Amino acid sequence: MRRARKTKIVATLGPASSSPEMVKALFEAGADVFRINMSHTPHQLLAELHGRVRALEKEDGRPIGILVDLQGPKIRLGQLPGGAQILETGAGVGLVLASAVPSGAAIPMPHPEVFAALRPGDGLLIDDGRVRLRIENVSAAAAEAVVVTGGVIKDRKGVNLPDTVLPIPAMTAKDRSDLDAALNLGVDWVALSFVQRPDDVAELRKLAVGKAAVLAKIEKPKALEWLPEILDLTDALMVARGDLGVELPLETVPLRQKEITRAARRAGKPVVVATQMLESMIEAAAPTRAEVSDVATAVFDGADAVMLSAETAAGKHPVEAVAMMDKIACSAESGPLFQELMDAQRAEPEETTPDAIMAAVHQVTHTMHARAIVSWTKSGSTGLRAARERPEAPIIALTPSVETARRLSLAWGLHCVLTDDAHDLDDVVERAARIAEAEGFAKAGERIVITAGVPLGTPGATNLLRVAFVGGR
Repeated sequence: MRRARKTKIVATLGPASSSPEMVKALFEAGADVFRINMSHTPHQLLAELHGRVRALEKEDGRPIGILVDLQGPKIRLGQLPGGAQILETGAGVGLVLASAVPSGAAIPMPHPEVFAALRPGDGLLIDDGRVRLRIENVSAAAAEAVVVTGGVIKDRKGVNLPDTVLPIPAMTAKDRSDLDAALNLGVDWVALSFVQRPDDVAELRKLAVGKAAVLAKIEKPKALEWLPEILDLTDALMVARGDLGVELPLETVPLRQKEITRAARRAGKPVVVATQMLESMIEAAAPTRAEVSDVATAVFDGADAVMLSAETAAGKHPVEAVAMMDKIACSAESGPLFQELMDAQRAEPEETTPDAIMAAVHQVTHTMHARAIVSWTKSGSTGLRAARERPEAPIIALTPSVETARRLSLAWGLHCVLTDDAHDLDDVVERAARIAEAEGFAKAGERIVITAGVPLGTPGATNLLRVAFVGGR
């Protein structure tokens, strides 16, 4: 199956989309990668969903990526007297280290690490920012705060701390257990939630030990301060606009989205834009015009992938949501403006042979109107370098590794094909031309551009550029 677009689609599996029939329907509608949210998925269901995706992959013959999203640490209120409490704007309120309070106006919060990290002046947000407090004084087991934005708070509502770096690991005991289960199954990507600092990503990398690629979700303001260092350690980024929009002023999120996307593109690492992209389709059969523009903006920014969450996991129209996202991406990519934007945002090549080769591939492909770029890639690095250029021609990534093909299913513009390593340079050219024709990218007599590394099969050693005719040398 060949996609008519270069931007990839990530679809979340859930109650509305967990059957084998629905998984297949989502794939046929346009899903390239399936996300499994471990906040709502027991290990038995994880194994079942993994098996359904792999069965579909075998049936269709196309590599399909599986992304497991770890829950991460959740900070929540304790139990309130009567289950709820009204906080008036401007009033003073107390926070106490407790799982519940029998009476009174104090707010219980069973997290000693929060009290250890809070400082006067820090903000504390409850229930996705609907209620906002400012800390005035704090001790090891209590804090005094002023209500900046009042409202009703309820038992176990989530707490966000935009100004505070919590002295807790990014991975909980649940996350470690979920990670072990995911790695034993052989998933392709593992997403880390609530990243605050580079050490969080380093911890996951050490535990994943090369068994899965690592994706850092940028949803904390503190992570933005460490973005270059986090990019060095991660394999991909996600612009997780849900919590990011709670902890940052809403009007700043679009700019931050562009900053994160461009940073990842410069680094040549995949970047996913997520959260509320087609939110109205949880209920409605069609999105709003603003949502369509939101998805198109991510495509115009050159994001590798756009993601659906509740729209496919729990919505009433999961297949229609994927199909709509596919239509939006295809339309956004169809005009000359799209390639102008991609070219305007291209990063300068680094002073390395692979970067120089890929920059040359981009120019040669454009000048000669080549029908496709064919990149031989074993580890995936050559495929990612080709994608980093955002070329006009489609990219066929040839690899002997199914693990590499699955991971590259998240990357912009890559059509992955499994094939054995080339035997010699003649085989490099002849097989590339044959596959480009068989996969429907070029016809006899049309030109393709081929990249590979010599010695053949050496990971990351891209140093060869070859122009070839399909159906002849």
